[in-house]
Amino acid sequence: MSRLPLQTRDALDDDAQKVWDSITASRGAIVADEGHLIGPFNAWVTAPGIGGRLAELGAALRFESSIERRLLEVAIITVGARWKAEFEWWAHSRMALHFGVSPEAIEAIARGATPSLPDDEAVVHAVARQLVDSGHIDAPTYEAAHQLLGDRGVVELVTLCGYYSLVSFSLNAFEVPLPPGETPTWPA
Repeated sequence: MSRLPLQTRDALDDDAQKVWDSITASRGAIVADEGHLIGPFNAWVTAPGIGGRLAELGAALRFESSIERRLLEVAIITVGARWKAEFEWWAHSRMALHFGVSPEAIEAIARGATPSLPDDEAVVHAVARQLVDSGHIDAPTYEAAHQLLGDRGVVELVTLCGYYSLVSFSLNAFEVPLPPGETPTWPA
């Protein structure tokens, strides 16, 4: 059960309703049967001044990035696995599979192992893993990422990793549950 009260759109003030509408317009089916938002979004409508900006940043990182979506999902699941953010893993491991990341690689990332990946995915995984492990990127990994993605792409990738760390922290701090019937990847 979430540590925050589950908000419904009708119970929110005008500012929070605008954030709700923005979130649901860009992300599809994220309203639970009970009428509240799933994932980190319930927290974000609870603090709409911050939540609205976070939702905009997340949409820009996923939908306006110069980086191929398959590579974005490798980074996102690497971050989610590091923080053992169950909801993030549940949502994005499926997206990673959909966008072409191999099931074997997804499973290895869940275990914290170094997966066997195509070169471009390996570079993105290494950047994400180094950032969440130490907050830094070593010189050879940075150079490989720069060669693959250029300046713009490296900025987007680093920002994406920071953003999904923030998402993971929100999910974990507020104990956001998985959808009903889903099994945790990392049981407590």
